[in-house]
Amino acid sequence: MTKTELLELLRNGENSGMEFKRDDVENHVLAKEIVAFLNFQGGIVLLGVDDDGSVRGTTRTNLEEWVVELCRRKIEPAIIPYMSCLKNVEPGKDVLIIRIPAGPNKPYARVHNDRRNYFIRVGSTSREATQEELQRMFQALGRIQYGMKPVPGSTMQDMDFRRLKNYFSKVLEIEHPKDNDSNEWERLLLNLELLSDVDGVMAVTVDGLLLFGKNPAHFLPQSGIRAIAYDSTEPSYAAREDLEIKGALTPLYAGDGGIIESGLVEQALEFIRRNTRVQSHLDRGRRVDRLDYPEQVLRETIVNALVHRDYSIAGTDIILEIFVDRLEVTSPGRLPNTATVEALKIGFRYARNQTIVNVMRDYHYVDFRGMGIRYKIIPGMLAHNGTEPDFIETDHSFTVRLWKEKKQ
Repeated sequence: MTKTELLELLRNGENSGMEFKRDDVENHVLAKEIVAFLNFQGGIVLLGVDDDGSVRGTTRTNLEEWVVELCRRKIEPAIIPYMSCLKNVEPGKDVLIIRIPAGPNKPYARVHNDRRNYFIRVGSTSREATQEELQRMFQALGRIQYGMKPVPGSTMQDMDFRRLKNYFSKVLEIEHPKDNDSNEWERLLLNLELLSDVDGVMAVTVDGLLLFGKNPAHFLPQSGIRAIAYDSTEPSYAAREDLEIKGALTPLYAGDGGIIESGLVEQALEFIRRNTRVQSHLDRGRRVDRLDYPEQVLRETIVNALVHRDYSIAGTDIILEIFVDRLEVTSPGRLPNTATVEALKIGFRYARNQTIVNVMRDYHYVDFRGMGIRYKIIPGMLAHNGTEPDFIETDHSFTVRLWKEKKQ
């Protein structure tokens, strides 16, 4: 862009494809404008310009790096913007030109204060997208996520507000609405995509029930874990224990940080503890306990199954099976098209259920690397007993198999 072209843009003022911003703007404010352009038809942000088109110039140190960082941390999915700096638009005053194309992965969200908000461009302003506009964006790009779908017949009363308040106060350590402020709770849960507005009727989303539902299985029978322990190397009717594990994904914490009510992860781990052995031996006079399977590997395996399974497949739970020589966890649904077993082993990341991943990360079940197979499951088993797990994909499922002992 030449200086003459830029001055012409400044004379024409802001419009549906043009935004002026001073470079002392807060990162979340600039992220909002960029997201709105991404969700519309693209546009240009001129940094170093007042709302009236007067050139203020750029003063922020490492401005381009700052923009790149906010596009990575404050926008989801993250983007890399196109930028160029036009020097001396007025004597000693530079302007940074940020070009934003129409985003290929709509809808984009601005992430701020642990909330995701979706904006669109309307004329010269950016406003929050309505539920109908969001739905159209998902439909237009074939990205309707099952977890965002409203569950017919559900209401906010089907959510466990003890867990919700626990999530905000103890996990995120932020304030939450008062118990009797239903309007504010409604607004907050809509923003978090745990609630959906369908023609003025509020319904809990699939993700909302899975994470914070009082009884998720009432609406989503496929939401739990079928856990079976055998005294053999193959499935048989004579199971030692056969349990349907139900409930919300998230636990309920006490004031001291202890768990009052377990989530699915803790319930599954407790089942495994009951049905596996602890072998003890003396090492220099001290007792050393050795589990059949390392706790960190078990936790990662269970969490991966819960956060990445295909919940649109009804009629089947996650299957946890303990045999005398191995442990298997099978998730309904094959890997997404872009994922392969070999890719997962070297660190490929994917999230079929992004909202669930985000919330479970807040509870520290999921780390920010998102590569548990590479960094936890495989090295954990190798260090424990020298075995390498099996990862088995079929047309309808994905199984992680852990071996109790190294084969002779």
